[in-house]
Amino acid sequence: MSALKKPGLLLASLILLLALLAVAAPGLLATQNPLEGVATQKLLGPSAQHWFGTDHLGRDLYSRVIYGARLSVAAAALAVVIGVLVGAAVGLLAGAIGGVVDFVIMRVVDVLIAVPGILLALIVVATLGFGPWSVAIGVGLGAAGAFARVMRSQVLRVRNEEYVEAAGALGVRRGTVLVTHVLPNAARPVISMAALELGTAILSVSALSFLGFGPQPPAPEWGSLVAAGREFVATSMWLSVLPGAVIVAVVLSVNRIAHQLGASK
Repeated sequence: MSALKKPGLLLASLILLLALLAVAAPGLLATQNPLEGVATQKLLGPSAQHWFGTDHLGRDLYSRVIYGARLSVAAAALAVVIGVLVGAAVGLLAGAIGGVVDFVIMRVVDVLIAVPGILLALIVVATLGFGPWSVAIGVGLGAAGAFARVMRSQVLRVRNEEYVEAAGALGVRRGTVLVTHVLPNAARPVISMAALELGTAILSVSALSFLGFGPQPPAPEWGSLVAAGREFVATSMWLSVLPGAVIVAVVLSVNRIAHQLGASK
């Protein structure tokens, strides 16, 4: 069925495309400088001139949301990459070696999974310092346990396949077998999971920025924009509602596309 027959998928693809464009070239979408404000245009409502209104310093909120995508989405993508790399390496090691090593590694992974991801991220950020990259590392490590468990289960399945056993019988080195035969066939579910994890990572990064652990003002970031609007929610609710709506739209779009990719395999 084509995308035209799936309006939800088409809309999700369009939203995700705009988000990626905002990350790569925000100047093409933004209408004004996100850091410069006009004192006489404070707290203006949405209009043709200011699509999302203005904040308490007279800065264009729409432009700040556009430029904020670079920090939010980039940090979330980095978090997923860290989670995949760390989790896949740990899961591959545990599944390939087995025995006591597998048992010890997976018990550590179980403890890692038992700790709420947001709490683990807070610990990492408190250790490394505030900023988008510390947040990305914290969120990525929080997701690594789930990736490790999936990778291990796939390695245990693949290593008993006939072609893997045949390669070992022919004298191929164990490391070569892991890299050329086991890893490519075990990594597919992990990659599919990474697409779903991106939406969760965006929420986690935004949540940490909302709490003040992300980029510091005046840098625009989705979570910090929502947090900044709390003080004016009674009179200027668009300051929090519109950035929050953008976060929801992007996360739902990522999840919709990820589910479609998973269903097509």
